[in-house]
Amino acid sequence: MVIGADLPAINSAMPIWIVPLFPLTGALVLLLTGRRWRGLLSGWFASFLVGASFVSTIVLLLDFLGGDGEAALVNRLYQWVAAGSFSVDVAFRVDPLALVMALTVSGVATLIHIYSIDYMRGDPRFARFFAYLNLFVFFMLVLVLANNFLLLFVGWEGVGLCSYLLIGFWFERKPAADAAKKAFIVTRIGDSAFLIGIVFIWLRFQSLDFEVVFARAPELAAGTATVLALLLFAGAVGKSAQLPLHTWLPDAMEGPTPVSALIHAATMVTAGVYLVVRAHPIFEASEVALTIVATVGIVTAIYAGLSAIGQDDIKRMLAYSTISQLGFMFFGAGMGAYSAAIFLLVAHAFFKAMLFLGAGSVMHGLRGETDMMRMGGLRRAMPLTFWTWVIGWLAMAGIPPLSGFFAKDQVVASASENGRLWFWIAALVGSLLTAVYMSRATFMTFFGRPRSEQKPHDAPPRMGLALVVLAAAAAFGGILGLSAVNGILPAFLEPVFGAAEEPHGPLTVLALALASSAVAVVGIGIAYLVYGSGRIDWVALRSRFAGAKRASQRGFYVDDVYTGGLVAPAKLGSAFLAYVFDRRVLDGAVNGLGRIIGAFAGRGRAVQTGRVRSYALAVLLGVVGVLSYLVVRF
Repeated sequence: MVIGADLPAINSAMPIWIVPLFPLTGALVLLLTGRRWRGLLSGWFASFLVGASFVSTIVLLLDFLGGDGEAALVNRLYQWVAAGSFSVDVAFRVDPLALVMALTVSGVATLIHIYSIDYMRGDPRFARFFAYLNLFVFFMLVLVLANNFLLLFVGWEGVGLCSYLLIGFWFERKPAADAAKKAFIVTRIGDSAFLIGIVFIWLRFQSLDFEVVFARAPELAAGTATVLALLLFAGAVGKSAQLPLHTWLPDAMEGPTPVSALIHAATMVTAGVYLVVRAHPIFEASEVALTIVATVGIVTAIYAGLSAIGQDDIKRMLAYSTISQLGFMFFGAGMGAYSAAIFLLVAHAFFKAMLFLGAGSVMHGLRGETDMMRMGGLRRAMPLTFWTWVIGWLAMAGIPPLSGFFAKDQVVASASENGRLWFWIAALVGSLLTAVYMSRATFMTFFGRPRSEQKPHDAPPRMGLALVVLAAAAAFGGILGLSAVNGILPAFLEPVFGAAEEPHGPLTVLALALASSAVAVVGIGIAYLVYGSGRIDWVALRSRFAGAKRASQRGFYVDDVYTGGLVAPAKLGSAFLAYVFDRRVLDGAVNGLGRIIGAFAGRGRAVQTGRVRSYALAVLLGVVGVLSYLVVRF
């Protein structure tokens, strides 16, 4: 039996559609009337509605817990598509996985909305910004609450649209406009494969409802399951910025910092992880799909970790960090540790959103500065930002007892527990890189001597509130998963994924935890020795290894290869078609035909002289010609 596939559906006391309705209302009201709002009122209005969505999700959680503990709450609103045998409903589903995702999305989004009120103060398109944020939250909630693949795809494409709008919010800046187009185009590659996968799912199961598809997934032949799983995974790779479709995410940092925190750290980019774990019965029916997921995940984690070490821009460093941490989530899912992957997703939403907002606080205090080479010594001038950043830094590095330690330790340990030694070693290498690049950023930004002539200041109260709440969640969120078997979150997700297996690898749980902690401490120690101790001239060191530094900073030239090997030839080919083939061949053929007809018409006009004698002579010649023809013929 597939766990979570044939759960009985019962009706919720509160309609599930209420949850996404709140942010949709905010988006529509602000888009239609935003210019009439004065001051910061539109920001508070949008924040209130997202907060109402979070409260509604809590009500749904209580409603769910008040049931039998094993049911899925489903609201079927109406029949959406009916064409022959193809029928799809607009239906929303609440089960443990959907609740965890909806709580994470709406909770983190509420804090980021509040943070944005001060961060975006004075922007001429203030109300429009919050309209886009609300619209994004709506589509993200549709994505995680959908009860079928087609409605999920609507939310999937909706968050892609909102990502385009928000990355390019400051569209008057060419880098922002280019980054928005790049994100939209690159993610469409994976989305196209995802859409094909949905078509194949319908052809195979004659349904797109999760209950039907997942209940019958074990019947799939291994080859068919592999094709379906990899098509879905291709969509996840694009949306979650995994190799080779990762290049859009670092450039997406051109958008406002709250956008980076909400869309590109805590919510949208995790949609791919959600898709894989939601569709895990299809992946499990394949013999190789989960191994491919794990391999892509760990390779991406290591690659992005190495790239993050070379970044001087604090937001681009966090962007590569996001790519790396998403790789760990896919790695956990590929190991079959679905609860651990979701636990890391939740913990990452806390500390990464906080780190992005912390970076925004630094930029706010330094008038938009993002270059860590021009920072340093900020811990005294920005104590609130510093201490909340420290919590996020240590949580992400995997230092106990913070949330990142428990979450990442379970993901890394899953490889050892499955007897995959080389995967476990690779995961430890990725964890070491995480500790190194996060510690490097911390020492360069907050320690040492000040390298900026500006006078920094700490975050305003509303921005500080979001930092403190997220830091507290990053610090104490580990309580959700103290045990990979009996923890709160694994137990809650058990109806979806089944009971977690007891560890059975060659190493004990304590040994695995000690290994992860030791790796984190070693990584922090390496970064301290180079960037914090003062014993090494790290500026001279980067000059000495300029080639390696440049390669890391440019993401090992993957984007350059795409630009030179794909984008440039495509632009050249488009230019040839537009300015040579279209103008000279297609337009030339049409224009040439027009000139020929014009020439004949000109000859015809020459005959029309308007003289009666010429017409009479022409009639006479015509009559003579006809008579001559008749005489000759007869």
